Amino acid sequence: MSAVNSFGAKSTLEVSGKSYEIFRLDSVQGHDKLPYSLKVLLENLLRTEDGANVTAEQIKALGSWVPSAEPDTEIQFTPARVIMQDFTGVPCVVDLATMREAVTELGGDPTKINPLAPAELVIDHSVIADLYGSADALEQNVEIEYERNGERYQFLRWGQTAFDDFKVVPPGTGIVHQVNIEYLARVTMAREVAGVLQAYPDTCVGTDSHTTMVNGLGVLGWGVGGIEAEAAMLGQPVSMLIPKVVGFKLSGSIPTGVTATDVVLTITQMLRKQGVVGKFVEFYGPGVSSVPLANRATIGNMSPEFGSTAAMFPVDDVTLDYLRLTGRSEEQVALVEAYSKAQGLWFDPSSEPNFSEYMELDLSTVVPSISGPKRPQDRIELSKAQSQFAEDVKNYSHGDSVKVSVDGGEEFELKNGAVTIAAITSCTNTSNPSVMLAAGLLARNAVKKGLKTKPWVKTTLSPGSKVVTDYYEKAGVTPYLDELGFYPVGYGCMTCIGNSGPLKDEISAAINHNDLAVTAVLSGNRNFEGRISPDVKMNYLASPPLVIAYALAGSMDFDFEKDALGTGSDGNPVYLKDIWPETAEVEKVIGESIDTAMFDHEYSSVFNGDERWRNLPTPTGATFEWDAKSTYVRKPPYFEGMKKETTPVTDISGARVLATLGDSVTTDHISPAGNIKAGTPAAVYLDQHGVARADYNSYGSRRGNHEVMIRGTFANIRLKNQLLDGVEGGYTRDFTQADGPQSFIYDASANYQAAGTPLVIFGGKEYGSGSSRDWAAKGTALLGVKAVITESFERIHRSNLIGMGVLPLQFPAGQSWESLGLDGTEIVSIAGVEELNKGVTPKTVRVTAAPSENSPAGKQTIEFDAVVRIDTPGEADYYRNGGILQYVLRSLVA
Repeated sequence: MSAVNSFGAKSTLEVSGKSYEIFRLDSVQGHDKLPYSLKVLLENLLRTEDGANVTAEQIKALGSWVPSAEPDTEIQFTPARVIMQDFTGVPCVVDLATMREAVTELGGDPTKINPLAPAELVIDHSVIADLYGSADALEQNVEIEYERNGERYQFLRWGQTAFDDFKVVPPGTGIVHQVNIEYLARVTMAREVAGVLQAYPDTCVGTDSHTTMVNGLGVLGWGVGGIEAEAAMLGQPVSMLIPKVVGFKLSGSIPTGVTATDVVLTITQMLRKQGVVGKFVEFYGPGVSSVPLANRATIGNMSPEFGSTAAMFPVDDVTLDYLRLTGRSEEQVALVEAYSKAQGLWFDPSSEPNFSEYMELDLSTVVPSISGPKRPQDRIELSKAQSQFAEDVKNYSHGDSVKVSVDGGEEFELKNGAVTIAAITSCTNTSNPSVMLAAGLLARNAVKKGLKTKPWVKTTLSPGSKVVTDYYEKAGVTPYLDELGFYPVGYGCMTCIGNSGPLKDEISAAINHNDLAVTAVLSGNRNFEGRISPDVKMNYLASPPLVIAYALAGSMDFDFEKDALGTGSDGNPVYLKDIWPETAEVEKVIGESIDTAMFDHEYSSVFNGDERWRNLPTPTGATFEWDAKSTYVRKPPYFEGMKKETTPVTDISGARVLATLGDSVTTDHISPAGNIKAGTPAAVYLDQHGVARADYNSYGSRRGNHEVMIRGTFANIRLKNQLLDGVEGGYTRDFTQADGPQSFIYDASANYQAAGTPLVIFGGKEYGSGSSRDWAAKGTALLGVKAVITESFERIHRSNLIGMGVLPLQFPAGQSWESLGLDGTEIVSIAGVEELNKGVTPKTVRVTAAPSENSPAGKQTIEFDAVVRIDTPGEADYYRNGGILQYVLRSLVA
């Protein structure tokens, strides 16, 4: 409960015979013109005001927010809850378990390490589409998942029993963001705080960047690194600047033949162009009321693809209807309505809040679209997809077509552009009945016409919750999806995060031997290079019905307006327009096929799991018993030798450059993800520990083992380290050896650390964009990198680097490592870091890059002032402590 109440905001609200303590927004002058998202932050500050972390000055500053001003006021936001998925969640629980031991070693009570905010983890990232195209694919994939991940799952079950307020949704239930909107999200929280029942807005941070999906439900939340999530679970506020808010007006309505996916790809392109990194986006205007909740969630989900922190829709009748549909209690729905209206958080289409910038989209102008071949914002109108592919493929292949036959079947020609993966996958779209049922009806129409998918296409369906399967059954479309090979393969993210599983051996060999640029079409939200499959160079995002259409066409070199998908059973050519379902029919089937009973049934025992989950042997006790033989879960070294008092930070001298990188290096390039390739440092480590090659599993599944993860950091097959000429992959030059030969990045790092040499990285623009992967920062720190110098950072990765004690710096405005004449062969020193010991954060530090014996002859010393990107006093505290976890640990022991 708030210790200070400077504004007299404390009040009560009576709903359904219960009395709730609330903190009234109308106690603050200027609140009424604030955007919805900032009102939620304002309530948060009123409720948590303590005079130290959260002050009356911060509350006044938010109330008198100047929309056009550059953000400069730091506030401390305390999320109501934390949500995690298993890839990022396992290391969180590993760290909490390690902190319990560290507290004991520092003389404290281990049970103090406990989530102070409710934390929920959904296991959705581990299932891989190993098997597909058959009725038992789902069952077999889940069986393999448990075989691979039993150790991790045991560990998570231990966490569920050892920590208070921590719940795990077992495997095979659904995707974290879909489970969040369908079940976990409260919209308005009701929680006893210090003996008093409080009502306040549901807010959350999540360890997955698409946490913003919940914005569609009126819940303010966004993705943070696992490091920040752990701190939030332990009661640390999220330090942030009051952001700019972009008002995005929606008008008109979606035309026939256009899907929610087309709308979201259009919005993504518009907002990327506008430049909204670090800003909130908020939807307003008369068009909002006609946007179904599922479409709002689809738009909110793509927020990281625009670059915004959040993409908010306010609460209205559409929100309440969705809460009822998904089985929330009448008492909860009544609380949401009463609270939102009492606080001025209820959507009023006629009132326009103040915004920093204004944009507008007339929904009637949206046309069918896809995005690719490597970024979500690279939208292509479907009518121009063939010609754009012809242009783009020149950058990807010098190969030609090749004849292939699979499993002794008929021979076919595999060409550039062949669609080898067609996947209905990912939270963005599988939560949206309008596009999912459009896909089901398109499948029905295609089968009735006698069409088949092409034999080289791997077809998978991974719904985001079991409710999808229920309404597919009720709508009668399941047999048609099965007929086209779209059998369910698992309830999880799957292809969208790279768990697409292997292609058939003959197809994979043909692609790689002939350097073919084949394609994947998925209904996902990410299509970065090297992400979907190691065999597939070009990846396209599309709506679920278009995924099926491309599986029928079999190629990106295809024009849906002119080219026939095949010959129907009546002997006539069949075109896409002949099988595309009418909007009215889709709406009718939605109305007839989806009901509250489905949600009640699927979520009634959501934390219990199936027999496999319930029968897992689970350790007990307040601290975890680490298994020295485990290759999945190991105790990390973050707290080794840690003292109660901080050690002063030092300037960096005599550093070498580990990697010199270009623009748009994503966390997919940095953080270990996907398969573990034989012969790489991670594979060598597993070999040494007796793990057979068939059991390597993925990096994501081994995120609880820092030894595997360090070895896979910067190991992406598409990484281009410009210290080397024309080489792709996780390589660098090792300057501990004469002439600096080519070496794996991990091996070079081990040599540098043995020699006591600190490391730095040079990067370009948008460094660290993409998923909020904590291992992108953890791996960087454990490789011995002390500073990363770039042209610009993506928000989450920059704060994660600080959270791991790595210094984020930027080149002077308008400059890059190339323009300054740097090449990565230099010896780098950074002076001025020690100012932080005095409690001040310097605006710049002096970087000196002196030529080394590896530099070209005649190279001169280069000096410049780098901008320090420690943006808030809270971040400075974390950096001085060597990281966020060390800061929290010291605070708890003190």
